[in-house]
Amino acid sequence: MHTFSGPGRSLAIAENGMAATSHPLASKVAIQMLEQGGNAVDAAVAAAVLLGFCEPHMSGIGGDCFALINPGGEDRVIGLNASGAAPAALDSSRLRAAGAEIDPRSAAAVTVPGAVDGFVKLASDWGRLGLKTCLAPAIHYAEQGVPAAPRVARDWAESAATLQGRGRDFYLSGGAPLSPGQVFRAPKQAEALRLIATEGRAGFYEGPVAADMVAALTAAGGIHTLDDFAAQEAEYVTPIAGQYRGWDLIELPPNGQGAAAILMANILSGFDLASLDPTGVDRVHLEAEAAKLAYDARNRFVADPAASAPYLDRMLAPGTAAKLAALIDMERAMEAPARLTEAVHRETICLTVVDRDRMAVSLIYSIFDSFGSGLASDRYGILFHNRGAGFTLDAGHPNEAGPGKRPMHTIIPAMLRRGGRIVMPFCVMGGQYQAAGHARFLTNVVDYGLDPQTAIAAPRSFPGDDGLQLETGYGTGVRAALTARGHAVVTPAVGIGGAQAIRIDADGTLWGASDPRKAGAAVGDCRAARTAVARAQRKPRRPA
Repeated sequence: MHTFSGPGRSLAIAENGMAATSHPLASKVAIQMLEQGGNAVDAAVAAAVLLGFCEPHMSGIGGDCFALINPGGEDRVIGLNASGAAPAALDSSRLRAAGAEIDPRSAAAVTVPGAVDGFVKLASDWGRLGLKTCLAPAIHYAEQGVPAAPRVARDWAESAATLQGRGRDFYLSGGAPLSPGQVFRAPKQAEALRLIATEGRAGFYEGPVAADMVAALTAAGGIHTLDDFAAQEAEYVTPIAGQYRGWDLIELPPNGQGAAAILMANILSGFDLASLDPTGVDRVHLEAEAAKLAYDARNRFVADPAASAPYLDRMLAPGTAAKLAALIDMERAMEAPARLTEAVHRETICLTVVDRDRMAVSLIYSIFDSFGSGLASDRYGILFHNRGAGFTLDAGHPNEAGPGKRPMHTIIPAMLRRGGRIVMPFCVMGGQYQAAGHARFLTNVVDYGLDPQTAIAAPRSFPGDDGLQLETGYGTGVRAALTARGHAVVTPAVGIGGAQAIRIDADGTLWGASDPRKAGAAVGDCRAARTAVARAQRKPRRPA
């Protein structure tokens, strides 16, 4: 808990609803949806689409999303996989002939964007207000503009070189990245959102918007067709879960890396973390070694759901974790178990919402690299993600690029359950870090008893490709001791990832937390009673 004797954030507390996102404007809009009688799904969709304009280098309607939904008053959790598939004409042998990896700045790295179909499905099946109402804030701010936050402007400048062709026209100002406070507008995307609001998924995957996207990809050397876009479909999936000291960590199954988070937690369950200094050398070392082992399994087995299915039970089995845990030497860092051949990066937004009825949503939304592929459509300025760079070109690998397949994804929403009750939807941004971030958040809460804000703000570490990344919250003695154990310790230029969480207490109190590494905020809805509009707009929810 924040002691109020130094810098830091306090928890947001409310009873009627809570939203935690990576930008204050999105948190505000989410609460406005609740105030209009909407539920957590309405709020999550509205906030997520808006974040594509608050943080356009991280997300947008040219990307993918995943979500977990716990309907109010129910025990079940529904998963949504709204990731896009590769074009039907994709041929991995032709890609191999062009190089060992897929160029992340090429049309070959663009799979069909899946997020829009996911948002439409969520709003239709689980929302109350309707798609038009949910998209209205994003349409407004796309036209009127959003000032670039300092962290957003920093990332914009760092990644501006990624933008190509029309991407530079739509996402730069006079050829330069936006500076802090400079207003970003996307009126052409507002036109596309109006079509989606009116026509649903057909407004994006058919008609002029789809034609604009296919034409731009074709001009960039892509093989995408209108049929590929029309065939895109988000699907409901059954979540997976792993138990950690009486708590359940709920994740989505592949093609996301949620199984790696559960595997890492299973490995850590064999050690007495509570006896270790939470910011000491032993904990950092142990988590680094567990991450190496869990990520090696991820890179071997996580892929398109059909390709991953034969390996999933093995990844989740406690016996697998026990065998891997036995490989950890607490006095010496291991060499990487396998070369991390898949391309993994960090540009993602995530949010959590809980409403008055205790419907809980954890949603994550991304265009993969900063500014994705750097390519944008000519008419509407839709920036294409580059999730296809998450494929491997190794022949016979489960994650080998192929027609209609979905690549391994780094973005994963999550929830914690205890005693059969959902107690905390949460999510962690940070690309490759996310699975390790879920395990870190889980152990902060369970082993160290931290509240969600303190658990999020606590210093982070991660064994990345460039060495063991250690945030500045660790002491010099820890760095020296880790170096002595064989770790190549590096200090990241910015904080590792970001996170959002909402704790749901049994007495009805909601405790919201938002990561200080981002510009976001947790905002509560403190109305005393449900409005008449909410009662009138309540409708049956279709089982998923």
